[in-house]
Amino acid sequence: MNIADQTFPAADNANEDRAQAIRDQLRDAIVDRRLAPGTKLSEGEVGTLFDVSRTVARAALQMLSFEGLVRTERNRGAFVANPSPEEARQVFASRRLIEPGIAVAAAGRMTPADVAAFKTQLEEEGRFIAERGPSARRSEIKASGDFHLLLASVAGNVILQRFMEELVARSSLVIALYGRSGISSCGHNEHLQILEALESGNAERASALMLHHIDHIEADLDLRLRSGPALRQALEF
Repeated sequence: MNIADQTFPAADNANEDRAQAIRDQLRDAIVDRRLAPGTKLSEGEVGTLFDVSRTVARAALQMLSFEGLVRTERNRGAFVANPSPEEARQVFASRRLIEPGIAVAAAGRMTPADVAAFKTQLEEEGRFIAERGPSARRSEIKASGDFHLLLASVAGNVILQRFMEELVARSSLVIALYGRSGISSCGHNEHLQILEALESGNAERASALMLHHIDHIEADLDLRLRSGPALRQALEF
């Protein structure tokens, strides 16, 4: 085996690790709504910001594209995804199929440590709700999503957990676009009720509450199709 055989795989692994790390940071920014839907993500700028080659930057953006968080347009580049109302409905239809079952699985696996973790998470969520301003609002939405990810983790199914990571991330994009101003995207009180059912081991109630909860999240969105104003109206001439 020559030197090239030994070093190239190591370099490839390092580039893949770096691309994944960049993907994670960009993903967090999208989920936290620090990167708005439609924001351009150029390979050159990503490479400069993270001090990596365009190849590594491209790999990170491709990972996000596979998750549905970034769209790539020919001759234009990559952008934070801008889901349509129909795509938004599909996200929540998927969550209705998956999350009640996750709640059932989690109810049978809850430990005192899990209960403590949920209570800590909900305390944090409640603190953000009590605060005001865009930053607190973003933190609240992130914490709300974390509740669902924690539930998927407790359920003990790694594949479902990965599905939920994608669905929660896509939900954040949907809420950024279609959430009604001033309305909480994910009811804190409903999370508390779900935790009570989980803690008592009542799988049927936890599942029913989760289904109602997802319906409530979608109902808080404005998914009506409508055209934008004409130029004169938009500029108020």
